[in-house]
Amino acid sequence: MQHDTLNDAMSQIKNAEAAGKSECMIKPSSKLTGRVLKVMQDGDYISQFEYIEDGRGGKFRVVLNGNINSCGVIKPRFSVKQIDLDRYEARYLPAQDFGLLILTTTKGVITHSQAKKFGIGGKLLAYVY
Repeated sequence: MQHDTLNDAMSQIKNAEAAGKSECMIKPSSKLTGRVLKVMQDGDYISQFEYIEDGRGGKFRVVLNGNINSCGVIKPRFSVKQIDLDRYEARYLPAQDFGLLILTTTKGVITHSQAKKFGIGGKLLAYVY
């Protein structure tokens, strides 16, 4: 039984990247997974992704480009103020300005650097580097 589709998606991406595969299939899909994949694509961690409707919840086909060292979800989903983003960046990322923290905010699903620029906080979802 699957409880967290985002966690399953990040695990599948990490395992496919470690195995040296060029693409992976993520199923089942969710809107949140699609938005996180879009942020990862904008950060140049994946090449492209597409949604495929299969009548059973849908799936994403993700084309990998070999830029991911590690990725995962952050549980519990901590509420973060804008001034605390540096602390969580030091906690989850290996170096400053290396990798992305992905947050859900009132502006949508964005990276920690965009949240700093907007001056807003949110809830931590995932990290990738």
